[in-house]
Amino acid sequence: DTVKKIEAIIREEKLEAVKKALEKNGLYGMTITEVSGRGRQKGIHLQWRVGEYQVDFLPKLKLEIVVRDEDVDAVVSAITSNARTGEIGDGKLFVLPVDNVVRVRTNEQGALAI
Repeated sequence: DTVKKIEAIIREEKLEAVKKALEKNGLYGMTITEVSGRGRQKGIHLQWRVGEYQVDFLPKLKLEIVVRDEDVDAVVSAITSNARTGEIGDGKLFVLPVDNVVRVRTNEQGALAI
C-alpha cells in the first residue's frame, strides 16, 4: 500500500465546507496551518480612505492530509468542489509521494499508521 500527502492551499472561509466533505468520505485526520501567499494575481488592490494600496500576500489555510493511494481522487474531488468559488485565489493542491509514515505511540508503519 503506497501513501500520498495532499497539501491544499484554500481560502479560510472554505475550511468548514471542505472539512465536512472530507468527513463524509471517512477522512478525519488533517493538519491545518495559517499561511499567506500569492499566486498569479500578485495580491489584490484595495481602496481605502488614504488611497489605493496593494496587498501582496493574502491569508490562506494549508491543509495537509496523508492518505492511501486509493483515497487520493476522492480527497482531491472533495477539496476542489468545496473550496472553489470560481474567482482568482481559490488555491492549489499538491499531491506528493510519502516514503513512510510512523505512528509514534505504536511504531506502526506505512498505511497502517495513517
